[in-house]
Amino acid sequence: MGIRKYTKEVVKEARRVRWPKREKLISLVSVVIVVVIIAALVLVLEDIAAGYLLGGIEDAFKSIGN
Repeated sequence: MGIRKYTKEVVKEARRVRWPKREKLISLVSVVIVVVIIAALVLVLEDIAAGYLLGGIEDAFKSIGN
């Protein structure tokens, strides 16, 4: 299959897709953005907690070595 035929098939298939209305699309995109923000905050909090935990472990081993 050549690139030209492939491109024509992709365009043909894209025209058959039932795209959502603008209002529905905006609400769906908003949900995705909120979920991404929440996931990012959870990961940041986990990273901070891991840093404190590893720092505490490091301090514990420093005190044992002295």
